[in-house]
Amino acid sequence: MGHGGNAIDELMTDHREVEGMFARIQAMTGGGQQLRDAVDEVTIELVRHSVAEEQYLYPAVREHIQGGDRLADKEIADHGRVEELLKRLEQMDTGDAQMNTVLQQLMNEVADHVQDEENNLFPMLRRACTPEQLNDLGDKIRRAKSMAPTRPHPAAPDTPTASKLLAPGVGLVDRARDFATGRGKS
Repeated sequence: MGHGGNAIDELMTDHREVEGMFARIQAMTGGGQQLRDAVDEVTIELVRHSVAEEQYLYPAVREHIQGGDRLADKEIADHGRVEELLKRLEQMDTGDAQMNTVLQQLMNEVADHVQDEENNLFPMLRRACTPEQLNDLGDKIRRAKSMAPTRPHPAAPDTPTASKLLAPGVGLVDRARDFATGRGKS
């Protein structure tokens, strides 16, 4: 969840963690509680990561990169598709015949998003920002992830200001629900 370092290193470490989670899911045989726990784990990480990017990374992209509005809007649209898939998975029983299809759609969406960020967005941001700016951004992203929701909320606003105001409260409720149910403890 919090790795240290500048924003790009922090987010790339998150990407590697999610890829590892997906690899474990793909290696599973069967479903049941083991699959539910793995899907919950990847959901928690993806939601926290997305909220932090929407609060801090994409505003920095808008500010520092030429054409940043277009780039940030595209990334936020990617997040919207991922969040819709996460919501579908949250509502599915692990024995549902569509579970594997939706999981594969999620993995494909996330892989495309990660590739785009790492090959295009991150290099542009690294060129446009000072190391100090990237370190400060990394600190903000880590703080945001620690307070972010842990469940998908596709109807929630994705503007940085609204997210900064609402995410800590929604995150608190999500974490209380997770504590009460044991979700995310495996």
